[in-house]
Amino acid sequence: MTSQQIQLLFVDLALILALARGLGALAARLGQPPVVGEILGGILLGPTLFGTLLSDHLFPGDVRPLLTALADIGVGLFMFMVGLELEHRVLRGRTRVSAGAALGSTLVPFVLGVGLGCYLLRDHATEQRTAFVVFMGLAVSVTAFPVLARILADRGLSRTEIGGIALATAALVDIVAWSALAGVQAVVGGADDYWRVALLLPFAALLVALRPLLRRIVTAPAGPDGGVAPLSANRLGVIHVGALLSAAATEAMGMHYIFGAFLFGAVLPRDAAGALRDDVCERTGQVTSLLLPVYFVVAGLKVDLRGLGPSGAVDLAVILLVAVVGKFCGTYAGARSQGLAPYGASRLAAMMNTRGLTELVILGVGLHLGLLDRPLYSLLVVMALVTTAMTGPVLTLIERRAARADRAPGARDAAAEGTARDRARTGSLS
Repeated sequence: MTSQQIQLLFVDLALILALARGLGALAARLGQPPVVGEILGGILLGPTLFGTLLSDHLFPGDVRPLLTALADIGVGLFMFMVGLELEHRVLRGRTRVSAGAALGSTLVPFVLGVGLGCYLLRDHATEQRTAFVVFMGLAVSVTAFPVLARILADRGLSRTEIGGIALATAALVDIVAWSALAGVQAVVGGADDYWRVALLLPFAALLVALRPLLRRIVTAPAGPDGGVAPLSANRLGVIHVGALLSAAATEAMGMHYIFGAFLFGAVLPRDAAGALRDDVCERTGQVTSLLLPVYFVVAGLKVDLRGLGPSGAVDLAVILLVAVVGKFCGTYAGARSQGLAPYGASRLAAMMNTRGLTELVILGVGLHLGLLDRPLYSLLVVMALVTTAMTGPVLTLIERRAARADRAPGARDAAAEGTARDRARTGSLS
């Protein structure tokens, strides 16, 4: 690296972090998750607003690979956290309701997304037509588990029944989405890569077999007061080494590195109190908070909406319609089929529409595989931003409508009866 490259790298990192923190804080003040402001910041630094002159001056070609490398590390650790946060206990007692909601939340938008893919092929042709339409089904089916968890915490819903169902549903949707995306990449990779892709299953089995050894390595000794000792730097280092090596292994198999990082987080043993998970996530999150904003900028540099035009605007409207309606209606129908009350099903449907950074990661894979061109990638990034930003306001609207209905004459007694009946029904479903 030259001295000029080092200077630009540090200046770029400072600029990215300052903009991410500022817009993230602004988004939080507006009742939005900070990731909305951070994604917007990445788009603003790209060519959409100021053209290529500013972006090329701030992020010249010889510095972008360095930023991309930092972004990849951040995304790898983020996917490790996603796997780690898929707490198995959230599914207990909610299997039936969550499974029904997850089925609707995945199947309906996927089918509509396949139709959307067929529609978009007219202007975004690709040699991998089947993989493209399947990928579009996945792109509109995903839910951002980490962002949803943050929204639930901010609104005080994490420990409520509907919050638990939402987390369990999102966990199931994520598992299906990542598994299906791995299948798409295996197909697109070509026949020469099939023998390497086939190693993914024994690799996953190996990680599961190593869980007892991992448990001995990461389990904290008892502290002097009899409680759990804090996570040491050495044990955290072992965990991060395992996540990075797992990411490298799946990349070597012809799969994306995100799958290896996700798998390692998913199989990492948890202690009974969940202290290990929380401690690892908190300390890993301190690293990703520095690196993920770089990913937003790297992604934003590929977003260019200057040539949107009438045709692009129509495509964006269709994409948003399919993404929002498919996710909301599918989740609502799936939850109602398992007896969840209309109010609860509506709130759950609004929550599942959150896509956030998870969507950007999937879109990055699609761009890397050549399934997406730059114009379509740009439109899908906007969809991810809009659907994430609308989650909070839609939830507030649903809650206000329910409150007005409760204040209506004669509604209180009926609502009380309905609430008692729904609680009893929900209890029987668990």
